[in-house]
Amino acid sequence: MILDIVQYGEPVLRKKCTPITKVNAGLKELVVDMIETMKDADGIGLAAPQIGKDIRLAVVDVSHDSECVSFFKVDGVDADMTEHMPLVFMNPELELSGATESDNEGCLSIQEVRAKVKRPTLVKASLPQLDGSVKVIETDGLLGRAIQHEVDHLNGILFTDRTATTTKARLKKKLKVLANTKWERRPAEEE
Repeated sequence: MILDIVQYGEPVLRKKCTPITKVNAGLKELVVDMIETMKDADGIGLAAPQIGKDIRLAVVDVSHDSECVSFFKVDGVDADMTEHMPLVFMNPELELSGATESDNEGCLSIQEVRAKVKRPTLVKASLPQLDGSVKVIETDGLLGRAIQHEVDHLNGILFTDRTATTTKARLKKKLKVLANTKWERRPAEEE
């Protein structure tokens, strides 16, 4: 089922989300709906607060671009990234390292805004899975950036918070307008 994506200005986007302590059929169904919603919106990531849920759950899928990373390891072993997409995780823990790099980011919850964001290039993420296992992912590139972006959502942080001071000033008026606008979900284009 396609879910409504919460837009900028909704309080749930600023909450530090609650850890998940129990996996049940409802949570598994929510994951399926989140993946469907992310794909319908042409996104590469979606966190639970973006669909109005105050829980530490996110999905990421960058399989459309198998060249978007220079390396991908699972539990310390080189792996094929596309075999692990979509990446579903709850209660993540990140270790960030490497130089910082600026790149344009956007967000399904902040329509029509893109801005440069500096983030560390290397990500080691401990990602608890729905089956109780923990997948340790090491990567960089677009996937590393997407994981950081979604984990930020789980902590009530938006990509606009991580922009340079001058960019924040430039975006201030537009964000104020967005906060006071009620967006309706755009229907998917029919083929």
